[in-house]
Amino acid sequence: MRVFLTGGSGFLGGRITEELVRGGHEVVLSARTPETLSGIPEGVEVVKGDLSDVASMRAAMAGADAVIHTAALVKRWVRDRSLFDRINVEACAELVDLAWDLGVEKVLYCSSFMALGPTPIRSTGDETTAHDGRPRNDYERTKLLSDRRARRRQEKGEKIVVLYPGVIYGPGRLTDGNILADGAIKLLAGKLPGTIGAGDRFQCFSFVDDVARGFLLALEKAEPGSRYVLGGENLRVRDALSIMAEAGGVELPEREIPYGLASWIGKLMRWSAYLTGIEPQLTDEEVEIYKLDWSYSSAKAQQELGYEITPAKEGLTRMVRWLIETGQVPAGRGHGR
Repeated sequence: MRVFLTGGSGFLGGRITEELVRGGHEVVLSARTPETLSGIPEGVEVVKGDLSDVASMRAAMAGADAVIHTAALVKRWVRDRSLFDRINVEACAELVDLAWDLGVEKVLYCSSFMALGPTPIRSTGDETTAHDGRPRNDYERTKLLSDRRARRRQEKGEKIVVLYPGVIYGPGRLTDGNILADGAIKLLAGKLPGTIGAGDRFQCFSFVDDVARGFLLALEKAEPGSRYVLGGENLRVRDALSIMAEAGGVELPEREIPYGLASWIGKLMRWSAYLTGIEPQLTDEEVEIYKLDWSYSSAKAQQELGYEITPAKEGLTRMVRWLIETGQVPAGRGHGR
């Protein structure tokens, strides 16, 4: 099968490319800056593509049997908030329109667990979970809008499969999409001040190799109009940090930063970002996310696609060891007990 993939320069996109090649598929990989890509599997065609100009992808997409759309604006903040709408909503719709115009048979859209919304405390959601309609930041807001559009297309009979990864983590490119690796680097370098709140809220942690394999399985097995959570273990944030600290041979900070204080700090950082143009390390909007549970089941994907989940301790340990081995952690720290 000839597959056109967006987001090829991303953390997840790169892994999906590898899975597709191993699966015997022909891959056309779209990236904003193809010249910066390295480690691309042999035989993959790399083309320049930018979601600010979807029409420019027409020639490269022509002849594709399937399209996998993973590219998105994954940031906690940008000065021009309309960019989230342009890239995560409008460009996504244009890309799907282009795919149908070219006769593509199947589109896989990478949504997010955030499009499903937070889950009730100590409860687990799935593909049927209804978002509460109160998005906390622009990323969540625009992924929700795009997800709703994708569902409406499915209801009209369009051959779209929607996939919902959890918090994706693991060894790989240190992009904005690899947020947990960034947290691990701060932890191992002694620069993590503590947890936001008690760190007792649950999140769905998805090992990147599992998610990439899930996309391959969905390409080959998922019925048009279906939706699947591609998650992993649901852990308290503090428990995930504890696993990483143990793997790196450091102590987990005991400090708990009250939500109110964290929100105040995040608001100051966000306001400062408008003055400096530098992305803040925390925003008050992000703190609202940490107040909630985001716990999801991948049972449907496991039963229907054969999706498999790497235990969180194994996956997080592998990520930490990779960070150490590749020199992402300052010398003298994070060398294990």
